[in-house]
Amino acid sequence: MIRNLVFVSLAPILIVAIYIYLRDKYEKEPVLRLLLALAGGVIIIPAVLLVERFLLSIPSGLSVIAFQAYKAFIVAAFTEEAFKYMMFFLIIWTLKEFNEKFDGIVYAVYISLGFAAVENLIYVFSGGYQVGILRAFTAVPAHAFFGVSMGYHFGLARFYPEARTRELTFAFLFPFMWHGFYDFFLMTDKPFMIVMFLPLLAWLWVSGLKKMKKLSDDSFYRISGIGNDTNKANVSGPGANSGDRV
Repeated sequence: MIRNLVFVSLAPILIVAIYIYLRDKYEKEPVLRLLLALAGGVIIIPAVLLVERFLLSIPSGLSVIAFQAYKAFIVAAFTEEAFKYMMFFLIIWTLKEFNEKFDGIVYAVYISLGFAAVENLIYVFSGGYQVGILRAFTAVPAHAFFGVSMGYHFGLARFYPEARTRELTFAFLFPFMWHGFYDFFLMTDKPFMIVMFLPLLAWLWVSGLKKMKKLSDDSFYRISGIGNDTNKANVSGPGANSGDRV
């Protein structure tokens, strides 16, 4: 029973992790660095839960819809995406392996997956198999695509210093915004809100895949023809000789 619940909880996480790893076609990140990113998403859980509990204790006198918006955008989206954002800066931003734009997507998604893994275990153990199956097609991909959005802009910020302030702002703003709408549509029991949720989920999929394709096609290693058979330590990435790295 417990083993099955763990499997239902973590299988979609593993599938998305493998997919993102394979999409990094031209210069894959070291497994230990990916595990570091996953661990980063896990270790923020206690802090997120404490902050969310505190934020839930603040509002009073709100209407039902206003309280749902508060929970969706402030309690959940703002807190979770802020901690993911801070974790990216703490453990990823200065890595020498973060040497092309697509790497931002890979690491941000892995941080999101670490967080989603623990969250999935909590929900599935309390709600059962049906919750796990539903989340495999909704919450897990959504967390991944919030990570894609964050990592896309982190990647641009890393290698385009002239746009760094704007892109670092977008790296938080867009995941926060989409996460907030995602949760708000789910928390509101109005039928038209559920109807709006489905196009949002579809848009997250389409937009996320386009962002991955764009940065993958822009890969220095694809354009230069170097590829995965070259040791990272022996290759200068796009920022190493352009002055774009920090």
